[in-house]
Amino acid sequence: MSAKKIAVVIGSLRKESLNRKFAKEVIALAPASLSLEIVEIGELAIYNEDLEGNGVTPPQAWTQFRDRIKEFDGVLFFTPEYNRSTPAALKNALDVGSRPYGSSVWSGKPAGIVSVSPGATGAFGANHHLRQSLVFLDMPTLLQPEAYIGGGAKLLGDDGKLNNDSTKEFLKKFIDTYATWVETNAKKK
Repeated sequence: MSAKKIAVVIGSLRKESLNRKFAKEVIALAPASLSLEIVEIGELAIYNEDLEGNGVTPPQAWTQFRDRIKEFDGVLFFTPEYNRSTPAALKNALDVGSRPYGSSVWSGKPAGIVSVSPGATGAFGANHHLRQSLVFLDMPTLLQPEAYIGGGAKLLGDDGKLNNDSTKEFLKKFIDTYATWVETNAKKK
């Protein structure tokens, strides 16, 4: 059985973001049944319907992003919280991938969400706002375990690697459970 291809979409654009560091740690913990790859979203122009349709060729970055996401069996999102919601870049990626209407690249792809913040709440608000969008986008989203990682900076060493065994165990349980979720919910090709 070949590994399921999973897109890893990170809401923070900073190359040294906590969410990017945690994404790399989760990728390293993933079982062999998953093949995870980070898909960048920073080059996507803000979605504007005037930039496609009616004979207008959409921006190349949009087309490339949509084509890449189509290749994957599932999507794992990592998000910080900005003003009790997801970052604009992440919401924009969802919007770009969901258009043109009726051609969403997200539909049916099993999703998982990890939200990481330096604060105590673990980006709870962003996690739940993202869940609302994923319901509309027809992405069956892993319910348990929920992954809210508070105090994220304290859980990483100077090398950017997890330095907390209980967090590592939790993230291993999360990614193993997500692997089962993908196997159960992925569309058959």
